[in-house]
Amino acid sequence: MIDPFNARDLARSAAIEDAKDAKVAGVEPVGELVSVETDGDHLATYLFNAQLTGYVGWRWAVTVTKFENDAPTICDVVLLPGPESLLAPEWIPYRDRIQPGDVGVGDVVPTSPDDERLVPGFAALPSDEELELSQLFEFGLGRARVMSIVGRDQASKRWYEGDRGPNTPITQQAPKPCSSCGFFLAIAGSLRQAFGVCANAISPEDGRVVSVDHGCGAHSEALVSE
Repeated sequence: MIDPFNARDLARSAAIEDAKDAKVAGVEPVGELVSVETDGDHLATYLFNAQLTGYVGWRWAVTVTKFENDAPTICDVVLLPGPESLLAPEWIPYRDRIQPGDVGVGDVVPTSPDDERLVPGFAALPSDEELELSQLFEFGLGRARVMSIVGRDQASKRWYEGDRGPNTPITQQAPKPCSSCGFFLAIAGSLRQAFGVCANAISPEDGRVVSVDHGCGAHSEALVSE
């Protein structure tokens, strides 16, 4: 292996000094020299195997510089991952990792100011807020933010394709759809035509949002002959 600066021992000593606090009984934290990578005529990086617990495949990188007849000098010592290193997965922001059902008692999940599911309150549809436009604009009686069209579309798609939409086993066996059930409470606003809330205590969907074409065996007219 070519050693342009003849500084292998110097680089190894620097790595050992940097790794002294990581030394485990009987195990030298700095292993064999793996390679020497040059960058021009005056800079070279010496790579040594890192023999540290939890750092499989990592390397001590010791950068050395040398000018003309001067003695080589240590520039930097760092621990770098090798091509087969065990690395942590890419970091994902908490707000992107949170899943339905993750929020428990006492948990707070702030909503991003630029959340595409929300728009300023003054952009609310009057049919959703049950307020006159003049009240929304002049008196500020609406909420600070309301759901955007994107947010409504996402919610509708999630609900409709979920367990309380039309494509479920319980719906396929239901005598009639929720839309004709006496326990079906239509919701207000722009989603009224597609969804409502079940209010039948014996239904598995009691207190939940269901699509108008969902259904279950607890339909109010299940025993009424047509």
